[in-house]
Order: sequence, then C-alpha cells, then structure tokens
Amino acid sequence: QVQLVESGGGLVQAGGSLRLSCAASGRTFSFKHMGWFRQAPGKEREFVAAISSGRGSTAYADSVKGRFTISRDNAKNTVYLQMNSLLLEDTAVYFCAASPVFDGRRIYKQTVTSWGQGTQVTVSS
Repeated sequence: QVQLVESGGGLVQAGGSLRLSCAASGRTFSFKHMGWFRQAPGKEREFVAAISSGRGSTAYADSVKGRFTISRDNAKNTVYLQMNSLLLEDTAVYFCAASPVFDGRRIYKQTVTSWGQGTQVTVSS
C-alpha cells in the first residue's frame, strides 16, 4: 500500500482558487489509480475526481466538472487537484485516495486501498 499525505487546504473566498497536493510514498504509485473525495459535515464521503495510472485518463463528479482539474506527476509521486471558481458548497474535508479500480467514470469508495488524512477546504462568502 502507499501512504498518502495531503496539503494545500485552507480558507478561500467564493470564486477563488486552491490547489491541493497529495504526496505518496512507495514505488508502486505510478501503477495506482488516484482520486480525490470530500466529506462535508453531516454528509457521506463523495467522489470528486479520479485519474488513471498509465495514460492519465480523468473523470469528475458533475458538481465540479469544468471547475476542478486533477493531474499527477509520477516522477514526484504526487497527485494534484486544482480547484477554481470555488463555491460555498465546496467546503469539506478533502481526501486523497488510491485504488486498483477505475472504470473511467469514477472510483468507488469501497475499492480504495489507501486514504490520506484529509485537508480542510473552507469557502467563505
């Protein structure tokens, strides 16, 4: 398994931008499909974005499509989430995840083998 550590969260005004980073340990990072999930207070953890191993195909939840961009740098064992045009409803704890399963549309929580500790993103009005 890989160990994942997120960074880059914080407080931002609505309409602003943040970039989250997730640093992974281990030599198998490039073989893992990577994703971002988020969990708002009182809500279940939900899928946000995913990027495949190999070709780097991406997928997004409808709620973030066109605003968020996921990318990865295998040489640095890091995956990123660029978040633009942030909305109040984007406020959540964001988690990095690794999974052996990606169907091209999403990563399912049940297939995640490694989670990061989470980083708080707060969008203010």
